[in-house]
Amino acid sequence: MEHVSELGDALPQSANVTTHHIEIRQNPCSTARAAMIKEHVLVLLKKQTIAYGDFTINQFEDPFLTDNVKSVSLTDTDINCSDQKAIDLCKSNLSLHVFQLHEDGPGQEEIEDEELAAANHWLLPSTDFDGLWDSLVFDDDVKGKLLNYSTTTLLFSDKKVDSNVISWNRVVLLHGPPGTGKTSLCKAIAQKLCIRLSDRYSYGQFIEINSHSLFSKWFSESGKLVMKMFQKIQEIIDDPDALVFVLIDEVESLTAARKSSMAGTEPSDAIRVVNALLTQIDQIKRFPNVLILTTSNVTGAIDMAFVDRADIKQYIGPPSPAAIYKIFHSCLNELMRTGVICPTQQLLDLRSLEIMRFIENEATSVSLQLRNIALKSQGLSGRTLRKLPFIAHAMFIQKSSVGLEEYMSALSKAVDHQFKERQDLMKD
Repeated sequence: MEHVSELGDALPQSANVTTHHIEIRQNPCSTARAAMIKEHVLVLLKKQTIAYGDFTINQFEDPFLTDNVKSVSLTDTDINCSDQKAIDLCKSNLSLHVFQLHEDGPGQEEIEDEELAAANHWLLPSTDFDGLWDSLVFDDDVKGKLLNYSTTTLLFSDKKVDSNVISWNRVVLLHGPPGTGKTSLCKAIAQKLCIRLSDRYSYGQFIEINSHSLFSKWFSESGKLVMKMFQKIQEIIDDPDALVFVLIDEVESLTAARKSSMAGTEPSDAIRVVNALLTQIDQIKRFPNVLILTTSNVTGAIDMAFVDRADIKQYIGPPSPAAIYKIFHSCLNELMRTGVICPTQQLLDLRSLEIMRFIENEATSVSLQLRNIALKSQGLSGRTLRKLPFIAHAMFIQKSSVGLEEYMSALSKAVDHQFKERQDLMKD
């Protein structure tokens, strides 16, 4: 077996060989063929020889790559190699993916004869979602699970597995408290899969349904609006060159439990809406190029008939101290990269601190300080944690450049301030 798989192959050639993914971002003005770009990148990677985890190359000696490629990245080694051993690029099974980002923002889908914006849609891969995948940190291997699920979905479709014998519905449900990254993860997985499957599909479509807008001011029309929305989605799915993702955010607003209707606490139209949604999902699941992504903050309010249709029901909870450390670590590295923080000491990752047994010395002192801040930040959502580095600077620094130790003190104060604000809000 050759060490380098067929270029761009989305599925591993052998269950015994780990596939490493190389994402090649093509310059927006480049018209070079993907096959030619891959040939030049393979030469580059053979010179690189050994990798110790994810890396990105954005400066090239090869004039062809300089003219046509923005960056070359080895990605998701934490998913593919849990033990983080050195990766021999010359002997590894590599899958190369060439892509160009669409720079247009979201468009709007409007339902005919109705004055409402029923959905936003993006062409993928999109600059709006660039970097989102790497910014998401979870304790559980959620990202790996979703990638594996999508790979199996594709494999079963390729092998023409009879869905009447083995059932899968192409539906993912992410549930948990607000601010934990559910919607961002849906956008990130869509972007990632469009890149991974760039040889199979010409482009991607990400359709974010506005669940609340589908409840007409004439409430009895809501079921019809759901059907009209999915008819428009069906037109997009009919293009076999398009990989389509449908996001239903806060799906409980569309699938309010039918038991409420039966108890007389909800009008009968709630049943019509649920039935319309289930019918449309059952129809489009027959197509190999669609994935339905849903989120919910109130899982108990979702109709069980919908829950049963979800192939994956993944809980997304608040981050643990370890995940919080990784989030803060990435934020501070970004501020050091841009010069907002003047680095006086290297920030160690959590694995390095574990190897040093969390013993404080000159090399670990600042990193251990960050770990203490992460420990006292437990209970804050990922959305809040990503805001705290900005709040720390805005409230406690207000200088164009600051030392790492001073910034760390400001971050600690920002965490304390966040919890105080929570307590004040609870008094109202």
